[in-house]
Amino acid sequence: MTALDAGSVTRPSAVHHRTLNVVRLQFVNTQTFVWVPALVLGGAWVLTLLIYWIIRSAGGVDVKIGGGSQAPLWYFLVVGVQAMTLTFPFSQAMSLTRREFYVGSLAAAAVSGFGMSLIFVLLGLIEQATDGYGMNGYFAYLEWVWEAGPLAAGLTYFVSTMLFFIIGFWFATVFKRFGTAKLVIVMLAIGLVVVGLIALVSLRQAWPEVGTWILDAGSLGLTMWAVLVSTLLAIGSYLTLRRMPA
Repeated sequence: MTALDAGSVTRPSAVHHRTLNVVRLQFVNTQTFVWVPALVLGGAWVLTLLIYWIIRSAGGVDVKIGGGSQAPLWYFLVVGVQAMTLTFPFSQAMSLTRREFYVGSLAAAAVSGFGMSLIFVLLGLIEQATDGYGMNGYFAYLEWVWEAGPLAAGLTYFVSTMLFFIIGFWFATVFKRFGTAKLVIVMLAIGLVVVGLIALVSLRQAWPEVGTWILDAGSLGLTMWAVLVSTLLAIGSYLTLRRMPA
């Protein structure tokens, strides 16, 4: 009885420790989760400011808003793919369970995404304080995203990074389990669903209602919907990973 009780006490901490090992495993190659995302964000920021300076020097429009801050979000698709394809074989060699690998990978992505979100918020605050670097040009501060404040803007950016990571991870899982052909079929099916929804809205001439719903929901409301979508995709990704051979 004593041995059983001891095992029941130590097992959760052991599982927790093994999950942390996955986080450490993901950060062994710091380029994937740290340096390349930072390079993408920094490079997009520098290029955006150069474009603003050129426009200002040429006497162009006064208010300039760029979408360069989206660049790291798209890269998180790649992070999700690499987290799966490059690290999963090592996790199996370390006798880690698929659940531990998945939870640890999500935790690693959350750490990286939180860091990117913090930089995003700091840049937005700097832009507000300096009137867009003195050029009225904005990289991180998008008024619609920031309407609920800096914390809400940071949450939106963080949820977006996690959503893109989960999508990339799931695509990589489908590829590893079923192969290229079925991955392409899945992507085509998703494309058909999106086109079908666009066709449905267009045929019903409901775009004004869709636009009104988006404006009423606001950035924070859409972020909450993104949390729900991310949760559903995360569950689907884990269920796919569970049955994947090592």
